[in-house]
Amino acid sequence: MLVLIGASASGKTEIAKNLIETYNFEKMVTTTTRQKRDKEINHVDYHFISKKKFLKKKRLNEFLETTTYNDEYYGTPKKGTDLNKVLIVDPKGANSLYKKNLEKIVFILLKTDEDIRKERMMDRGDNLIQIADRLNHDTNYFEMKNLIHVDYIVDTSDLTIEELAEKVYTLYYYHVYNNNQTNIFDFIKKH
Repeated sequence: MLVLIGASASGKTEIAKNLIETYNFEKMVTTTTRQKRDKEINHVDYHFISKKKFLKKKRLNEFLETTTYNDEYYGTPKKGTDLNKVLIVDPKGANSLYKKNLEKIVFILLKTDEDIRKERMMDRGDNLIQIADRLNHDTNYFEMKNLIHVDYIVDTSDLTIEELAEKVYTLYYYHVYNNNQTNIFDFIKKH
């Protein structure tokens, strides 16, 4: 499973979409209590549910991991974890997954310049108060010091989504299928 960790507007959702369309990944659909954004589809982008229903599922141990972000709950269902699945989580979610010792899981942290993230949030129509809150929160929250483990860090500031998806796919494929028998730089040159 590929786990993408990134602040708001780091490109994680668009990279995941490209991996699904181009490299035959499948999305791990997570559950959230936050409001659905325009153009999001229930059970495709997220399973949108109430806080009451979320807490019931959590009590029934139906999640692999859960976290709270911006006063909303997020959780990864236990069902459906497998190779070539892509999952987007925050640092708490990544740490929880890492502690589970799941096989063949790759953690990639997506880093992006703050000015670029702000521009992306404005382009997608987020309101200015939300943008300021997210930038303020994410600056420290998505730092390496808050993560137990990351396999790779990818800077998303200057590459296209297609280039980023290819880079992430190459790192994932190398990590999962190569069994670390080849130097990563030699592997990337060949692929």
